Amino acid sequence: MEVHGFCDEKFAQVRDLFEKNFEELGDIGASFAATVDGEFVVDLWGGHADLAKTRPWEEDTIVNVYSTTKTMSFICALLLADRGELDFNAKVGDYWPEYATNGKETTEVRHFLSHSAGVPGFDPKFTEVGPLYDWNACVENLAAQAPWWEPGAQSGYHAITQGYLIGEIVRRISGKTIGSFFRDEIAGPLGADFHIGMPDDVFPRVAEMIPDTPDPDAPSPFGELDPNAIPARVFASAPADTDAVNTPDWRRAEIPAAGGHGNARAVVRAQTPLANGGSAFGVELMSPTGCARMQEEQTNGPDAVLFLPIRFGLGYAFPNDAMPMSPNDNAMFWGGAGGSTIVVDQPAHVCLSYVMNQMRSGIVGDTRGGRLGKAFYEAL
Repeated sequence: MEVHGFCDEKFAQVRDLFEKNFEELGDIGASFAATVDGEFVVDLWGGHADLAKTRPWEEDTIVNVYSTTKTMSFICALLLADRGELDFNAKVGDYWPEYATNGKETTEVRHFLSHSAGVPGFDPKFTEVGPLYDWNACVENLAAQAPWWEPGAQSGYHAITQGYLIGEIVRRISGKTIGSFFRDEIAGPLGADFHIGMPDDVFPRVAEMIPDTPDPDAPSPFGELDPNAIPARVFASAPADTDAVNTPDWRRAEIPAAGGHGNARAVVRAQTPLANGGSAFGVELMSPTGCARMQEEQTNGPDAVLFLPIRFGLGYAFPNDAMPMSPNDNAMFWGGAGGSTIVVDQPAHVCLSYVMNQMRSGIVGDTRGGRLGKAFYEAL
């Protein structure tokens, strides 16, 4: 299997493992990229853009990255805060008055970033994917409902809703949709080929998302869930499987918690400034102080949806024994359903990402990206 791109010889083991992901772990098409001190040291891609293997994964192939998209909404919020336009400790109602009702009056903006706002799903739930394409329908649903727990009391993964919550704050402040704000203020200046809502002329470059085929006898990672339990309600409230993700409507829509499209290079170009005091690729995006705010701890404990111990900062999570994404305790990360990952490591001035089209059953990253990251740090 031919691998394309470049890799500093220092990280040759990463290239070897990238090849072995296709041979040993079933990758179809994938990319891996990393920067150190704001410069690319690895940028690899290979495989195919479709299950039938009729289209090669090219340098400019992009794909849906599911929840790795969330980190793009985080950087939008951090940028607005750095400019003095957003206060993370302010009440949400200061920016979005309609939200401050039905028990949500005390919700602070930071609760949106730490999955602690208490609105992890839609209520009433959506029974089909169509409403996710209607921004107003989503934010009106969220503004009207009562919180599922006291805002700020705990984290509970806001799998789809987080993007609409943060996105509406961005829209209220900037007057732009979050997709437009991200394009104009972050992706455009940094040259990041990442889209939250894409124009039709990009479609030919988009790879097919390929669902996992898990062992039907394997136990669910969530066990036998009561349909009234919070995790079951969250995942039932917004159906979004690969049948939807591979459609034009999904690609056009702004779904900032799960619908972004890019490759590893694009993810890294967008996020590298946060690992380097706010500057990268000739762009001074924000101040060092603004970047450091991502490490302000918000919650630390068992997540009510994912059943994992998670320590959240402003958006990103810290690594721990259950998710050892970096040897540095103050590195930050997140990942997407199926396997994509992003690490922003301020102590090491490192940013790395793995993006693929063959999904696996994990909710936040998996072995393929994990072992590439481990090899990268060993070489570093």
